[in-house]
Amino acid sequence: MSSLGSACGVTVRDAGEDDAVGGVPPRWVALPETVEEIAAVLRACAERDLAVVPAGGGTKLHWGLPPERCDVLLDLCCMNEVPEHAAGDLVVRAQAGVTMGTLAATLAAKGQELALDVPFADDSTVGGTLAAGLPGPRSFRYGTARDLLIGITVVLADGTVAHSGGKVVKNVAGYDLGKLFTGSYGTLGVIAEATFRLHPLPAERRWAVAELRRADVAPVAARLAAAQAEPSAVEVDWPDPAGPLRLAALVEGTAAGPRAEALRELIGAGSVTGERPSWWGLIERDDVLVEVRFPPSALEAVLDAVAATGGLALRGSAVSGRVLLEARRELAEDELTAALTRLRAAGRVNVLAAPHAGLDRWGQVSALPLMRRVKERFDPGRRMSPGRFVGGI
Repeated sequence: MSSLGSACGVTVRDAGEDDAVGGVPPRWVALPETVEEIAAVLRACAERDLAVVPAGGGTKLHWGLPPERCDVLLDLCCMNEVPEHAAGDLVVRAQAGVTMGTLAATLAAKGQELALDVPFADDSTVGGTLAAGLPGPRSFRYGTARDLLIGITVVLADGTVAHSGGKVVKNVAGYDLGKLFTGSYGTLGVIAEATFRLHPLPAERRWAVAELRRADVAPVAARLAAAQAEPSAVEVDWPDPAGPLRLAALVEGTAAGPRAEALRELIGAGSVTGERPSWWGLIERDDVLVEVRFPPSALEAVLDAVAATGGLALRGSAVSGRVLLEARRELAEDELTAALTRLRAAGRVNVLAAPHAGLDRWGQVSALPLMRRVKERFDPGRRMSPGRFVGGI
């Protein structure tokens, strides 16, 4: 056992090449099995001024900026239990290392689901899903991860265990930990457990699908967003900006067929199917991955900006104002920078992943001074994933 492992009483191994975070190799990988063991690791790291990066399934460790330093990769793969599923209350409590696929199967056995459509579900974990904070297609109806989160247990940089929401034992006064830690990229502490609000599995699902010209997408999306048939999601897929777009609107629950047919009539084209589109909610390649959030009324401007670039494929919500862009081909840094400038005229742009070190990944963030104060409050020693997030937080 390493000296760190001896100090904290937790399994610690030497790191290998596959443990690098954004190209930065750690020295050790710690494998805690309980909340108390996470706390023991962080206390030992605090005493030695070691920088820690939490990891789940490793699907998004190359997202965000490389850490300024990474001494310890805190691998939560052994935190893989679902300690509580109160099916009658539509509530589940899961450890951070549970994969989203495993959680979905556990809930489905009771006819329930956590209404988050996450990419890489077989490997993405509860903690990683919260830390990245990426919404899925059905966020239009059910909300994002932070909306479905009702309780959280975190371990702070000094080893303090804190709880918020749910069955509260100890709070950090004045802070909603769930909202702070969702989308924080591991820069505030370690998510150890999460409690979510659930929904019954819908009796039926139907999709109204169609192929549209770019000029028709924005008015169709506006009609679908206000439709009485209440779609759970309206997604677009545009793999080639020189060609047409594919649109799919999802209806769930009772009378899904007639309601989907009503949406098809609003679209004015296409068909109704019970088969989920093959591209629905997928991320196919994320060596370059750009998230654009915008007022739904700005959809046409976003499509125009993507068309002007030509090298990006688009997929995402036409009604929530959130799309992801993947590189269709290799893009030079200046080419991608020009695309980001066009896109930022239409909405908020975050570069989740890219090989180019000189990119402005987040643009201007008005809340950055507040975010820095929060970072100072939770991690004054800058030991938690230092430099990975907005403004080098």
